[in-house]
Amino acid sequence: MSTPLPSFAPSAAYDDAPGPTLVRPETRRLNGAVREAHVPPFAPPVTHGSLADLPFDNADAVPDAVVLSRRDADGNWTDVTAAEFAGQVQAVAKGLIGEGLMPGDRIAVMARTRYEWTLIDFAAWAAGLVVVPIYPTSSVFQTRWILQDSGAVALITETVAQANALGPELDRVPDLRSLWVMDKGHVDRLAEAGEELSDGEVAVRRGMLVPDTLATLIYTSGTTGRPKGCALTHGNFFAEVDNAVELLYPIFKARTSEEASVLLFLPMSHVFGRMVEVACVRARVRLGHAPSLKAEDLLPDLAAFRPTCLLTIPYMLEKVYNSARAKAEAGGRASTFDRAAGVAERYGEAMEARQSGTGPGPGTALKAARAMYDPLVYRRLRNAMGGRVKYAICGGSPLGRRLAAFYAGAGIEVYEGYGLTETTGAATVTPPLKPRLGTVGWPLPGTRVRIAADGEILLSGEHVLRGYWDPAAGGVVPAAADGWLATGDIGALDDEGYLTITGRKKELLITAGGKSVAPAPLENWLRSHPLISQCLVVGDRRPYVAALITLDMDGVTHWRRMNGRHPVPAELLVDDPELRDILGRAVDEANKLVSRPESIRRFAVLPVDFTELDGHLTPSMKLRRDAVMRDFAADVEALYAG
Repeated sequence: MSTPLPSFAPSAAYDDAPGPTLVRPETRRLNGAVREAHVPPFAPPVTHGSLADLPFDNADAVPDAVVLSRRDADGNWTDVTAAEFAGQVQAVAKGLIGEGLMPGDRIAVMARTRYEWTLIDFAAWAAGLVVVPIYPTSSVFQTRWILQDSGAVALITETVAQANALGPELDRVPDLRSLWVMDKGHVDRLAEAGEELSDGEVAVRRGMLVPDTLATLIYTSGTTGRPKGCALTHGNFFAEVDNAVELLYPIFKARTSEEASVLLFLPMSHVFGRMVEVACVRARVRLGHAPSLKAEDLLPDLAAFRPTCLLTIPYMLEKVYNSARAKAEAGGRASTFDRAAGVAERYGEAMEARQSGTGPGPGTALKAARAMYDPLVYRRLRNAMGGRVKYAICGGSPLGRRLAAFYAGAGIEVYEGYGLTETTGAATVTPPLKPRLGTVGWPLPGTRVRIAADGEILLSGEHVLRGYWDPAAGGVVPAAADGWLATGDIGALDDEGYLTITGRKKELLITAGGKSVAPAPLENWLRSHPLISQCLVVGDRRPYVAALITLDMDGVTHWRRMNGRHPVPAELLVDDPELRDILGRAVDEANKLVSRPESIRRFAVLPVDFTELDGHLTPSMKLRRDAVMRDFAADVEALYAG
């Protein structure tokens, strides 16, 4: 049970910005430290209906408004109005009903981020179904296990190859009755198959749904062990997105004539992508989909779609920064870029100081320097992302103070957030005009954040899942008997309720000398280096802390070319003295973040990268520590030999 805490301190409102009046978190202290923070809901609770109603509500209210855009056969973007989208949802929902799917049946979707994903999501809900996303990169074993555990009766894959790969396993999934393939035109066929049904069939199904109805089972990617199915209701999504839309009004409630738009390229199999999908449909923000995260695919999509907001992870913002610097260096402008980056960082920090009341803001000289570098550096970076990007919502892991300040100074406001699948997305987020760089913001309105005695973050709110899927127990089993979800993450709250994440509870290293070490700060800092792809800090029950480092071959190739050398494979670089010297200096810089007993003493450069395909990363780019430690055990032992 959670330890009772003293009563809340009074909150203070502020309204020095356009949009809704924001309320500072109420806080509780214990033994002098802030142990709990809470922000009341901004949006009233939804007491009836479901997500299935959203397309139809939009069509009734603004039938001609553009709510989505999709790629046509020629690769051009075609707008989809609210009325058109509702009609497509209705048609596919009738098709699913016509195929015999019953209310509460689970339907699995295995596809990259594309228009059909959102169409199927809302059509399945309109038919009273529960959607089960599966990462398109999942192995056959993982896919079969999710289908078995969820009891899915239907599966929609993106490609024929995905469907064919499951062929030998289908006998082991007895509940699965239907298998459709997007690339074979089966979504259109579903719409055709339901033409004989009346629209009233869908209306009846929708009328059966309430906020407490199960909407989706999202299986955690699992850094260790077998993934669990998080049972999220329609009400969980409403509590999450309605409060997020109200809080992040600059994104979802633009007060200018410029249309707000979001290009979604993160996996829709992840809760972050699904939350954004629902929020955009709810707020009538034009939504587009991009199926690939590869720069050569994504950059043209960004240029054509021209979003005003990006939903991203730190890894991608790091790569954008490093790529921009490499391009400047190749053009002989490295010193200009570095000076511009320094100006942007100072400008972002000065803006933060003014907004938090701790400083006067950017001075005249700093404003002039930023104005000078805007057309030379910052505008080029923004143009690479479509030219209209003003905001980015970033989650998954901490971005870091330096990069957050840089992007703010370059004209892109980054809202960092923290959350889990179990919290339907964000549980904390940077409040508009009140950033605190290096933190993950305040509690999302309607959320309580508590720090347990051992530093673990506990969460409570209407967006927290009701439980985990357990077919052996007959359905959903509670996730938190006392109303608090134990996250497994370690963090701290400051005096104003901002949360800082310091690591994972189960990933804390205890050296042989008894020193507790959180590896995340060191790993995140080193991962941002242009020559480093991934980093794993080790040292549990060891005499000192060490690290395994993998190379970013794009960055390394650029570095070698700039020094007049030909590209070579990674295995030929692990002992390169000049490269090791550069990496050694990077490690020294990272060590400035921690005390001497926590610092990295030795490191090994691996000849291969950590990848999702090899089982070393989750689909959301998190390290599977056990898998890395198992496969590179000899390299770890070598760090402590002699």
